[in-house]
Amino acid sequence: MDPESLTQVLHGLPQFQDSRLLVGSATADDAGVFKIDDERALVQTTDFFTPIVDDPRLYGRIAAANSLSDVYAMGGRPITALAVAGMPTDLIDNDTIREIFRGGAEMCVEAECSLLGGHTIKNPEPIYGLAVTGIVHPERFLANAHAREGEHLILTKPLGSGIISTGIKKGICSDSLALLASELMGTLNKPGATLAERNLIHCCTDVTGFGLAGHLMELCDASGVTAEIDAAALPLMSPEVLDLIAAGCVPGGSHKNLQHVASQTLFEENVTEAQKMIFADAQTSGGLLLTVPDKNLNAVMETLEETQASCSVIIGKTIPRQSHSMRVTSS
Repeated sequence: MDPESLTQVLHGLPQFQDSRLLVGSATADDAGVFKIDDERALVQTTDFFTPIVDDPRLYGRIAAANSLSDVYAMGGRPITALAVAGMPTDLIDNDTIREIFRGGAEMCVEAECSLLGGHTIKNPEPIYGLAVTGIVHPERFLANAHAREGEHLILTKPLGSGIISTGIKKGICSDSLALLASELMGTLNKPGATLAERNLIHCCTDVTGFGLAGHLMELCDASGVTAEIDAAALPLMSPEVLDLIAAGCVPGGSHKNLQHVASQTLFEENVTEAQKMIFADAQTSGGLLLTVPDKNLNAVMETLEETQASCSVIIGKTIPRQSHSMRVTSS
């Protein structure tokens, strides 16, 4: 569902008011946060999607990593998960379904998260994901509304998975790039929990279906800041991504993301159309977008290296709120 449709659907729904609810749906965060006591708060989320790769085990791994990521993006550590699945049992056999579940279970083991069970229904096409519960300190959770002006914006995974997935479907993406993208999508965003526990950052989101553009706009609007982005600094999974864009391998979701942010984004004339598509590309199990105070920059970079983040690239900064949410230039 695109951002505008989602906002319309959720608008005005009844909400039980509880002072222990620290993060709900109002700020478009990655997960909800509910305080249990002075030392613990629950982080809860769910996510699932249809296959984006042919290998069933790899599909399960990517879908699970994507679900677990929302907890890490809030600074929490996953503790339990429930599998959510819909399978066309008349079209795929039990061995294939088992491999999907195996991939998801493997990611839960890697995340040190107990897989408690789940629920499966019959569905015309496969869907798989997790409902995840995590734990975080109630004073150290990360949220969209916690950014402050003058902070560095850092990405922990390179961009391009939506474009690459389209290239794979069209049969023009190289095998090496397809493998790299799959590995990155199946990588957990564990650094988010460590950074929160060390009290080095307070604002974070993961970059998924709404693209860097959509998720950054949500962050800026929730925090009351504007982001200045250097499009030339955006990390790519490979230079081949630019070739795929030129070949027309841009998913419809990426185009919708760009349309959604257009009214709140000032693109300078030196920003290319390809850079705009990278900025808006719909990611699957993307990296974390961090806002980092200058005083903590070195410690954050060291932590990202220590926790083996896929990358640690400064792509811009936050400034006082302007008439728009984002300004994009190219150095």
